Amino acid sequence: MDELRRFRLALVAWAAGGTGAAAAAEAARELTGGGIRTIVLVEGNSDQIALEALATRYGRDLGAEGVAVVPLGGATNIGRFLDVCGPPGLGLPLAGLCDIGEERHFRRHLERVGLGSGLTHAGLETLGFHVCVADLEDELIRALGAEGVQDVIEAQGERRPFHTFRSQSAQRERPVEHQLRRFMGTHSGRKALYAQALVAHLDLERVPRPLDRLLTHV
Repeated sequence: MDELRRFRLALVAWAAGGTGAAAAAEAARELTGGGIRTIVLVEGNSDQIALEALATRYGRDLGAEGVAVVPLGGATNIGRFLDVCGPPGLGLPLAGLCDIGEERHFRRHLERVGLGSGLTHAGLETLGFHVCVADLEDELIRALGAEGVQDVIEAQGERRPFHTFRSQSAQRERPVEHQLRRFMGTHSGRKALYAQALVAHLDLERVPRPLDRLLTHV
């Protein structure tokens, strides 16, 4: 197991608390000596995959640069991770990515740990925390366009499942962009699959602003 993966697992165990938290905290602190210099907190593993894939397209290796992208397992866990990664814990430089519906959680807990006061949207960006409108999938769909995303779906061999999904009564009258977003969340692993595939097809002149600005920050 590589050190970056061990570091992520240690952070998860530390943030979870319980009997293993002290040992996990010690392990995380030891692993920061291996060159980890910045932690990027994201909602889920599809966000991690998208950021790392986009960094690769820019010719970067975030792990080699000491940038650890850490999925929270849901935005409501941001407080616990800020406690272990931020000033109360490791005290490392932080950045992050969230959906617009979860922005309030990030603001409140960043302020609670002393990383801002009365934070605005612009204030979050100054700290390195960027917001997707409405979420990662929405950003990528708008960047590629509905036709481009459907080309990616076909390349993944999922044209027929997507057309079956579109024909459902609950989806039939909705805009295709909405159908695409919903389709990507219809079973476990599909968001991660399309995070990788859509980033691979992005025109680098049309990278969604939150992703581009976050990678520029770190």
